[in-house]
Amino acid sequence: MTYQLPEKLRTLEAYQPISGQYNVRLDANESFLSLPGEIMHEINVGISQIDFNRYPDPYAVELCKKFGAYFQVPAELVVAANGSDELLFLLTTCFASAGDKLMVVKPDFSMYKVYAELADLQVEVFHKTTDFGLNVDELIATAKEKNVQMLIFSNPCNPTSLLLSKEDVLKIAAALEDVLVVVDEAYMDFAEGTVLHEVEQYSNLLVLKTFSKAFGLAAARLGFAISNKTIIDALKAAKSPYNVNTMSQVVGSVLLDHPAYLDECMLQIKDSRDYLFGMLQAMAGEQPKIASICNTRSNFVYMKVENAAAAHKALLEQGIAVRLMGNYLRISAGNERENDALLAALRNYLKGADECAVQN
Repeated sequence: MTYQLPEKLRTLEAYQPISGQYNVRLDANESFLSLPGEIMHEINVGISQIDFNRYPDPYAVELCKKFGAYFQVPAELVVAANGSDELLFLLTTCFASAGDKLMVVKPDFSMYKVYAELADLQVEVFHKTTDFGLNVDELIATAKEKNVQMLIFSNPCNPTSLLLSKEDVLKIAAALEDVLVVVDEAYMDFAEGTVLHEVEQYSNLLVLKTFSKAFGLAAARLGFAISNKTIIDALKAAKSPYNVNTMSQVVGSVLLDHPAYLDECMLQIKDSRDYLFGMLQAMAGEQPKIASICNTRSNFVYMKVENAAAAHKALLEQGIAVRLMGNYLRISAGNERENDALLAALRNYLKGADECAVQN
């Protein structure tokens, strides 16, 4: 008898990021800012001093120390990882047992459900309102009714870009005191309301951060978990011994030595987001094929478009990549050239679609 894959792998659908070369990449919520020459020079010097025959620092001590200084949290409450994805995998496999229940909200980041199912967890889905709001009281009641052991959600939300208030997040953690509440703050650098500084006050609250968005280090794959000492010590024990390579530790440490630069990056990205959002809102006022645009608190815009698949295809044909999500397009904020290219291409597509409809 030949080897058979486990059922959970036979039915698993791979995450499908866009591949290929495009002149304008606005599909992955990356930063459009490249590192300046002086920081690149410091990184090159640091990498040149690496003993490549030695394993990395297993706890990324220097990196976590600088992370703690920048975000004003104790370094001993920080775990560095190979992207937030590694942390999500560890949380679902090690902080729950097969058959336990994990709750996600919908819409939200699709990989939460994938990692949970790979860990043989039962996934409970709590649906948001029609305007993508989250009824916190109903969420709490449902989590208790379903007897879930873990809850994961992003804030601000990917893909809707909407923000749940700090008070509401803490209300959830307080009400579900026997549930591990994981708040993915990948986009909180573009908003206000972090619960990062409250983790020591709760036995069940864990925050995820990433350097792939505001900090422009998507290539380095750096993610961080922040929680109380009990949870962090357990994460340190559960992770692989040398999970963050030395080059990424060097790059992250150098970048954190430049807090003024990082603050300026966030301001530039928010300015770009606000410009893109405003221009798309104006276009929506003239173009009924744009059904709705969410009030963004992230570095991207989430908009409902009539025949979104056709719009997505038309943009790809012009070398512009955005993310197609059902009836919606998720568009990352780019630099001035990228934003204007996207706006012009989308305007031309919608105008052409209107003309075709009239002719038919």
